[in-house]
Amino acid sequence: MAESLKELINTIAKHGRVEWIGLRPARREAMQEVETVEVSEDGLVGDHGRPGKRAITLIQHEHLAVIGALLELPPVDPALLRRNLVVSGINLLALKGRTIQIGTATLAVTGPCAPCSRMEEAFGTGGYSAVRGHGGVTASVVAPGVIQRTDRVEPIN
Repeated sequence: MAESLKELINTIAKHGRVEWIGLRPARREAMQEVETVEVSEDGLVGDHGRPGKRAITLIQHEHLAVIGALLELPPVDPALLRRNLVVSGINLLALKGRTIQIGTATLAVTGPCAPCSRMEEAFGTGGYSAVRGHGGVTASVVAPGVIQRTDRVEPIN
């Protein structure tokens, strides 16, 4: 029996997992790696991020190696990419428009997160282009909670 496109889009092979959490205490300051973070209605407590559609940024763990390969480097340090959560095992772009549960927080994946010009500073010439298409996604907060490293990432609708 053939499945509809909507059924195929909504089918996720398995849950994901939080591999890394980072906070930007202020604009242009170094990321701080943490094991646990509180999620408020505006985003991650202690993060310089923006409330609303871009309150939290997530990037695919598997893309760290891809970005590194495009730069002829080993997998890149997630802190250099300035995303809040590094997630493995689930295709983040496939979650666009969906609601996900991470720890006790609920997020809505709002869209792709394009790289900024700081990628040239972080990686040198070609850094911006290496991250294009691999910059992750943005999310808004549906329900506050707590996220810890190793928490499951589950689509809930």
